[in-house]
This record gives sequence, C-alpha cells and structure tokens, in this order.
Amino acid sequence: MVAVAAALLEKVARLSVKRWSGAADALARAHALRLHSEELIEHDLHGYLEYVEAMRSGGDVGRALTKTIDVPLDIVRAALEVVELADQLAAHGNPKLRADAVAAAILAVAAAETCAMLISVNVLGADDVRLDEARKVAAQAKEKALVLKPEGS
Repeated sequence: MVAVAAALLEKVARLSVKRWSGAADALARAHALRLHSEELIEHDLHGYLEYVEAMRSGGDVGRALTKTIDVPLDIVRAALEVVELADQLAAHGNPKLRADAVAAAILAVAAAETCAMLISVNVLGADDVRLDEARKVAAQAKEKALVLKPEGS
C-alpha cells in the first residue's frame, strides 16, 4: 500500500509543477519512496519465506524471524514519509488533486498500522523496542493524516 500511496503522490507532484516550485523535489521524493517501498515488498516476501524454511529445516529461526520484524518496521517508517509528503502536496500542490494526496496519506496510515500489528505478532517479547517504534511511528502517521481532509468533506 505504501508503494501505491507513493505512486499517487508522484501523480500529484507531476501535475503540480506549474503551481509549486517544490513539486519537482516532491516528485523525486515520491518516486524514490515508491521504488523503496516496492523493494520492501520483495524483502518482506523473502524474509517470510526464509522464516518458513528455517522453521521446517531447523535453521536459524531467530535470524529469519528478525527479518519478519525489521522489514515491516521499515515499511512503517516509509509510510510516515509518505504521509509527510502527502501533507506537503495537499498544502502546496495542484488543488484539484488534493484528494489524491489525502488518499495517499490514508493508504500509508493503513499500511503503517497493519505492519505494526504484524510486528506485534512476530516479536518474541512485548518489550521489543522495534514494536514500540512501530507503534509510535504508525501513531505519528495517523495523527498527521487526520488533519488532512479532501475539499468538501
């Protein structure tokens, strides 16, 4: 979802270049976030498959389990960046695409909250600092996104 949200922001930024001098930088950032998020999808898949294989073969389960926590945490962090960029584009970008920026923020928050939940399932102890960070960052993303509303809503 973070990659989809970043792609929406690419559209908003691309169609905001004539209106906002920061649109080119926003476009580059949105593009980088989309590519990074697509990579994280791959890492998440392979991390989980490594975990399943380690469980079956008696391999290093702890190392494999770490990936099922660290990659979703990276996704939560990327989601917050998407929300922050969505906020900038909603404020300065093409006003006709403000709803797209808001939609990107909503999608990013959903991804952040989902990954925080998955991390809570995968951590071995409730005291894991990665879970605390995931929850904090997801809450920051949600707080920032809540102030964004499309025109007319």
